Amino acid sequence: MADDIPQAILPELIRVIADRKANPPAQPSYVVSLLTAGTAKICGKITEEAREVVEAADEPGTEGRAHLIHEIADLLFHTLVLLGHRDIDWSEIESELARRFGVSGVVEKENRAQTRSPNA
Repeated sequence: MADDIPQAILPELIRVIADRKANPPAQPSYVVSLLTAGTAKICGKITEEAREVVEAADEPGTEGRAHLIHEIADLLFHTLVLLGHRDIDWSEIESELARRFGVSGVVEKENRAQTRSPNA
């Protein structure tokens, strides 16, 4: 890893997104353009990147692997922008993942379906 890239890049990205939201720079910023455009634009990018992840998933060899990594990074980045736009802290995502940890995926999904059901 290059010396100028933080070891914990996720918290740094989250910090930059929050800073761009609170203090938009005078010079053009991709993050600011997404935040300004709002949920529709951000979600459109997430949909696009998710589609590209799915397409890259079946690409063979080291080039396919590198492409998949690139697309997953894009998807995660745009998801982080959405979290920033909606003022959702990463710790809330970690808490939700921790809540699910050790619970069967089948059971967890059934529990979600029951809580969303109008008859529950």
